[in-house]
Amino acid sequence: MKITHLLKVTALCTSALLISCSEQATKSASTSSVQTEKNSSTAPTSDLNIAYEKFTLDNGLQVIFHVDRSDPVVAVALTAHVGSARELPGRTGFAHLFEHLLFLESENLGKGGLDKMSARIGGSGANGSTSRDRTNYFQTVPKNALEKMIWAEADKLGYFINTVTAPVLAKEKQVVKNEKRQSNDNRPYGHTQYVIDKNLYPEGHPYSWQVIGSLEDLQNATLQDVKDFFNRWYVPNNVTLVVSGDFNENQAKQWVQKYFNEIPKGQEIERNKKQAANLKESKRLYFEDNYAKAPQLTITWPTVPLYHPDSYPLEVLRELLTDGKNAAMNQILIDQLKLTSSVSMGAYDSELAGQTSLRVTAFENTDLNAIFNAVNQAFALFEQEKFTEDDLNRVKAAQETGFYQSLSSALGKGFQLAQYNIYTGDPGFVKQDVNNILSVSSDDVWRVYNKYIKNQHYVATSFVPKGKAQLALNNSTLANVAEEKIVVGAEEKFDASQKASYERTASSFDRSIEPPYDSSPIVLKAPPVWQSKLANGLSIYGITHNEVPLVSFSIEIGGGMLFDQPDKIGVARLTAELMNKGTQEKDRAELEEAIKKLGATIHVNAGKQSITISGSTLSKNYAKTIQLVKEILLKPRWDETEFNLAKEATINSIKNMSANPNIIAANEFNKLLYGNNHLLANNLFGTEESVNAINLADLKNYYESAISPNLTRFHIVGDIAEQEVTNSLKDLANAWPEKALTLPKLDMPAMPKKAQVYFYDVPNAKQSMIYIGNPSLKATDPNYYSAQVMNYRLGGGSFASKLTQELRETKGYTYGIRSGFSGSPIDGYFLINSGVRANITLEAVALIRDILRNYQPEFNEQDLAVTKGYFLKSNARRFETPNAKLTVLKNMSEYGLPADYVQQRASALEVLTLEDIKALAQQYIQPDNMIYLIVGDAATQLERLDALGLGEAILLNTQE
Repeated sequence: MKITHLLKVTALCTSALLISCSEQATKSASTSSVQTEKNSSTAPTSDLNIAYEKFTLDNGLQVIFHVDRSDPVVAVALTAHVGSARELPGRTGFAHLFEHLLFLESENLGKGGLDKMSARIGGSGANGSTSRDRTNYFQTVPKNALEKMIWAEADKLGYFINTVTAPVLAKEKQVVKNEKRQSNDNRPYGHTQYVIDKNLYPEGHPYSWQVIGSLEDLQNATLQDVKDFFNRWYVPNNVTLVVSGDFNENQAKQWVQKYFNEIPKGQEIERNKKQAANLKESKRLYFEDNYAKAPQLTITWPTVPLYHPDSYPLEVLRELLTDGKNAAMNQILIDQLKLTSSVSMGAYDSELAGQTSLRVTAFENTDLNAIFNAVNQAFALFEQEKFTEDDLNRVKAAQETGFYQSLSSALGKGFQLAQYNIYTGDPGFVKQDVNNILSVSSDDVWRVYNKYIKNQHYVATSFVPKGKAQLALNNSTLANVAEEKIVVGAEEKFDASQKASYERTASSFDRSIEPPYDSSPIVLKAPPVWQSKLANGLSIYGITHNEVPLVSFSIEIGGGMLFDQPDKIGVARLTAELMNKGTQEKDRAELEEAIKKLGATIHVNAGKQSITISGSTLSKNYAKTIQLVKEILLKPRWDETEFNLAKEATINSIKNMSANPNIIAANEFNKLLYGNNHLLANNLFGTEESVNAINLADLKNYYESAISPNLTRFHIVGDIAEQEVTNSLKDLANAWPEKALTLPKLDMPAMPKKAQVYFYDVPNAKQSMIYIGNPSLKATDPNYYSAQVMNYRLGGGSFASKLTQELRETKGYTYGIRSGFSGSPIDGYFLINSGVRANITLEAVALIRDILRNYQPEFNEQDLAVTKGYFLKSNARRFETPNAKLTVLKNMSEYGLPADYVQQRASALEVLTLEDIKALAQQYIQPDNMIYLIVGDAATQLERLDALGLGEAILLNTQE
């Protein structure tokens, strides 16, 4: 879709509002089965136009079409206006449960449902999400598979509920409970939102419970409860269907009518009424967190619902208080009092009510009363210093860039059309949305500050480490949080393989026949890539992409942690951090302001093998943005104060990571994979000891000796011509002289001679993190891509993979599991990782090992056909978004691939045989030569692992 400029505006939608700006003019027309309205763009106050068509079936289904022919793909999203707010106390979690259930089976898709079909047709992102107010299901597919998707979505809505049996429900309860453990129960501060919402809203308020529900409510849900919920809310008159992408509107309309028309309309559904929190007094609560190493204070104020007029100045207020060096919160809490390394402020605005939260994770052993007092000091400073019109315009400029970024995919455009339609009844609400943003004034910001924040009631939650309740805010009450006990055999038994027996729903035609692909051709066209090289060795790769007036770039500087000294790991990362903190010409505040005025983003990050400068900007501001990039690259400031702040923040992060089971597992696996003395065994952040040993001179030395243009690759995608880019960079040839660096050569680890089990103890962990793997292919190995193809059915294909089907769909052991090859030009490894409920750790590891042992002999022609179908058909999406195009450029530059490597891989894949796959599996999947690492509760799980028959597990740590 080419977006046409109509008139310059000073600001557009926030990145959270994901839709373009256009005038709406509606008209109605009647046909035998639909009413239709279309919009056109004529408004002088609008900057962009996205045409859409909306029509409504006789059964109440609302359908929105948006045509975008820029790529041969189409996105389909079905959104039901039902979330956790439609639930009842004691019956929570049902809306989210259906997000899971609707992917499993329906009468005509059969077992495996949409996930199984997605693997065959090359779909991407087949997923769903649940909020307080809506549940959506979405996927992007090659355009010739649109009828299949419409058929499938109709089957889920009208021909699904009979397939939900007692065993299916019992299994999916376990999956959802595993998701809750992973998202909330087994990580630092995971119960914070639960405590906030339970105390912010009165008992019985639909936002007083969590979207995911409670373990107890989920377990108590009966089959009839579930069916009643579906039949009440999953009806056409409570659903919006969006089709966005490259398709024929008339043909698609016929398909929608064919597959959805005879699904009966449900009961009339009234909108929920707005329900403010009505907080009568401030509340203070605390909780001793099993995983927290540092105390965290969150202050939450009740505010306004989504799209309320006051929500717009509140968004500006949050940015002014916390975004940037000069923000009042950062000045007081970070720079002056040095109590924390970051302060964040965000909104949880929903259909019925809203809330604004300020969150501070303090440095270790900090009294949260000091944080609370500092917050009040910052509010006083904000009132004293105020803010300027320039500050206000800077926030709006950032909103403009964020808005354009939201338009990069067919699915992103479709999401917002659905959201506007559901919450406002008008897909063209964008006009009002833009005007609301444009009209925010300084007076508005001060008005909402005084109305909702200053001296208003709040809920303050203090989450502190175990045994450190004294750090909590004064006069805090212990929060009531129910924590699960680890009991072997506690879950109900079920047989997920049991075939459902039910009476099929009547239809006027045979819905069991999957529609064919349509005749529309899928032409895979790689965008033209231009390349050049400066005299200093810097390589340039670019693609012109003019769908939106935006430019995205990524500068990859080879090296990263590879140039760190073993006793000072963390230098590369701190060097990158300091490059963000000012230049010789601008201090940190001035640099941040210069970037934001352009509506740009620029950030320097370090990795284990590179330092990256990435960002985006409006194409009209590219020249000024790239000047700032060069200033950051060539003239770092090396500010002593900023260095000390960054160093302290790094040490605090290291301490916090040491209690997170996910990060522990990754760190320990690297040590086991490479060996303790290998450079790549280290965490990029380093250790407390190594970071304490680093001084500012180390960073300057790293910059001078380890950052060179001959190891640098510049990638750019956007609404810009090659010549403009080349001209903007040519002065670097002299300003940044080549150092002729080469990357250090590292010995790569050998394959383990036998399998060995290792255990890292995290007492009372509600899940066990499992990492299983071994050294493997470099990314430049000729077999690397073929190995990834081979792995698809093992664990790379999500719901199409055997690991997911067995551990999640059959056993209910986990929320998710994956396997994959991860490689770079210098190293590579194979890894399976998952979080499983603690009490089946042994059973899960044993099942994974058995699946690995059987993968090669059991791989068959059907597996090969599914694998080929996915990889070949999914190529239609390889160039859809600017980020996808940047990935193509990065792969070319890092691995030496040609511009048409996607097409070349497709040709090679077409001739891949079953024998080829089996040979690859035989060579690279070796379960008897792998590292088996478990991070979990040793008291209940360690000894059980002896039953694996892999020898006694080695305990990697002991508790004090």
